[in-house]
Order: sequence, then C-alpha cells, then structure tokens
Amino acid sequence: MRQPWLYSRFADSLFILAPAFAITLLVELLPEAWLEHQKIDAWAWLLLVVGVDVAHVYSTLWRTYFDPDAVRRYRSLLIGIPVGCWLGGVLLYSAGPLVFWRVLAYIAVWHFIRQQYGFLRLYSRREPVTAWRYLDAAAIYLATLYPLVYWHAHGRSFQWFVKGDFVDAALPELAVFWLWALVLTAYFVKELLSFRQWNLPKNLVMLGTALSWYCGIVRHDGDLAFTATNVVAHGVPYMALVWIHQRRQKPASEAHSAFLQRWFRPSLLPVYAGVLIALAYFEEGIWDALVWRDHSMFYAWLAWVPRVEEKALLAVLVPLLALPQATHYVLDGFIWKVREMRAS
Repeated sequence: MRQPWLYSRFADSLFILAPAFAITLLVELLPEAWLEHQKIDAWAWLLLVVGVDVAHVYSTLWRTYFDPDAVRRYRSLLIGIPVGCWLGGVLLYSAGPLVFWRVLAYIAVWHFIRQQYGFLRLYSRREPVTAWRYLDAAAIYLATLYPLVYWHAHGRSFQWFVKGDFVDAALPELAVFWLWALVLTAYFVKELLSFRQWNLPKNLVMLGTALSWYCGIVRHDGDLAFTATNVVAHGVPYMALVWIHQRRQKPASEAHSAFLQRWFRPSLLPVYAGVLIALAYFEEGIWDALVWRDHSMFYAWLAWVPRVEEKALLAVLVPLLALPQATHYVLDGFIWKVREMRAS
C-alpha cells in the first residue's frame, strides 16, 4: 500500500517515528548507575526538560496565537481556555498545592496518552473503517495505560511533577499486564496477517509507544530513564507535527499566507526551534527565581528576584506560571482534526 506519510518518508521517520526508538535504545545503553538516580543531572534537565518538554508546550503558539487564521477560527477558545485554566488553577491551589499538582499531572498524562492515539489515527486515515479499528485503539491505549497502572500499583522513585502527585492505588496490575500482552499480541498478529496492506508508520507508532513507555516506567526506576523516554518520545514528534501542519496548510487569507511563507520554510527550522527554546528557558527561569530555586546555576541573571513564599500569593502565581502547560493540555484537544492533516 502507499504509505500515509504526513510530510515525507524522511521527515516523518526522523522527527515523528524515530525519537521513541532512539531514546529507548539510548536509555538501555546507559550505565545502570545513571538510571537509578532519583534526580536527573542539571545539564540533562536543561536539555530534556527545558529544551524538549517545556519547549514543545510553546509550539502550540505557532498553531494558535501566532497564526492569523487560527486566531480568527478559535478566538473564543484562545481567550476562554487560558482564563478558565487560571481561575480553576487558583481554586485548586487554594485547596492545597498537592491538589493542584495532582490534577495537573493527570491532565498531562491524559494529554500524553491522547497524543499517541492521535498519531495512530493520523497514520490510519487511509485505512478502511472496520471493526479492527477498535483493536488498534485498545492496543495504543493499553501500551500507555499498563505502565501507568504498574506505577500506581508499585510506586516509582520519580514523579510526574512533584512528589506524591500520583495517588497510591491498589490497582489490578497483573490482570492489566495480561490484558496488555494479549491485546498487543493480537494487534501485531493482525498486522502480520495483513502484510500486503502493511501500514509502516502506524505500526512504528504502536511499537515505539509500547517500548518507550514500558522502558521508562516499568523496566527502569529512575528519573533519568523516565524523563528521557517521556519527554523525547512525546515532545519532539509534537513539535514536528506542528511544523508539518503549518507547512502543509492552505492559506486562508493574505495575512495567513504571509505568515506561512515567512516562518515555515525548511531554512527557518532553527528559528522555529529557537523561539520555542528561548521561551522555555525564560519560563523556567521565572519558575526557578520565584518558586523552585533548584537550577539557579542557569539563571544567575535572576538572582536578584525574591522568592515567593506567601501562600496566598503562591495560589495566584503558581497557576499563572503553569498556564502555558495547562492551556497547551486543554487547547490541544480542540485544535487537531484528522481531516486537517490529509497528505497528498
């Protein structure tokens, strides 16, 4: 069959499909002593958290607030969602910092899961609609949900945002494991039996998701392994998807045409990525100066800023600083449509 690439075989393979495999292989090759650390090295934090995780959050800007056509189409969402997220965040933080971080963590987890399902749908868009689609959906969801069930049932030495943000729960991990194994086996058997209609990118999404989530959460119990597999396999493909979508967009107006032609040329990829990294670096600097104070070595220029410790002020400030993430998680559920990603 003709493979359903979103942009091209090379670009899709390098930026969307390969990251999950590459980072999983890298983690498996690292010395075990590195993988057991409960906190990642400062330079690894700068590369992975700032350079990929936080940066990918800001790629949504190119798809929404920076895009004249998106502003016209989604004006009410682009105004209402940030306001709602901030007000909701203030209420949650007022009920307790852990309440806020716990809710945000589970929203983030759902966002990460849905991205993998979204990529599966994008690469399945040319396949006939049959009952097998339910098996595909069950397989991609279990590829992500089983490691999370394992995490809840056994506990891990790392956390999503802050210590204790995942609840301790006696979940039926063994039963979910056998369901995970059965469904994934059934999926790959089904795909092998239909080899003449082999959908390469869809199957690579499935395999990469299963490997990276299992490796980062179940196989290893260290912050480096989790952070690396978590953010690289999620953040790099997301940034690539935004660029591909904007690159392939048909302009809706002269302003939109000028925007696409100006920013989404291959020669300006460093500018695209550079803007994201600069915004991420600045955001994390504000976090470090006002709240965390754990990576001040990278933010000497903000040493004069006083740390905020007053609880009432933090209840307003923390949800405000987390607004880019919260808006990204919620808004992402509205802006992506399979029909908008049709490939030629």
